[in-house]
Amino acid sequence: MKQIIADLNWRYATKQYDATKKLTNEQLEIVKDSLRLTPSAYGIQPLKFIFVASPALREQIKEIAFNQGQVVDASHLLIICSYTSIDEDYLDNHVSLVTETRNTPAERAAGFSEFLKKNILNMADSDVEPWNVHQAYIALGQLLHTCASMRVDATPMEGFNAKKLDELLGLSDQKVKSVLLCPIGFRSTEDNYQHLAKVRKPKEQLFQTI
Repeated sequence: MKQIIADLNWRYATKQYDATKKLTNEQLEIVKDSLRLTPSAYGIQPLKFIFVASPALREQIKEIAFNQGQVVDASHLLIICSYTSIDEDYLDNHVSLVTETRNTPAERAAGFSEFLKKNILNMADSDVEPWNVHQAYIALGQLLHTCASMRVDATPMEGFNAKKLDELLGLSDQKVKSVLLCPIGFRSTEDNYQHLAKVRKPKEQLFQTI
């Protein structure tokens, strides 16, 4: 149990990455598995995770992200995206996956499909889009703890022009939008932020029992 708190105390919003240090293939696969296993509403995973491997593309994204160096210096750059809408085909594919994975009886699968479509397809796109965005932040929380447990740094970033990034990558053609950037890698010894005390409210101000 103490290890969980040690992991969370270790992590911080890394400002400078060591560009010479890279994640191992094993570490990267653990990151991917963690994102794949992240919880989401109804389990429909309305998310897409894009790793940007091209150095040239990362330089372009750096400009879009107000020239923050983490974008190019970190071992990996992850873009967490959410779907802008959910249609009937998307839900049918999800139900098929559930049925195949769990060997669900046809009658129960049909009931689950009806339930999903009743609750989701009746939602306006203006409601679905922010609902999906919220799922991205659930994934981010799991990602940050997973990385910290491996002593890998990760910096969640909202400081970028999402419209320009979506245009650069043609994300609207995939029916998704960028929500967060998250450079992943290893802190530079020159990043003084790692030595600062973590500032958090005391428990007495944060928690209430009623």
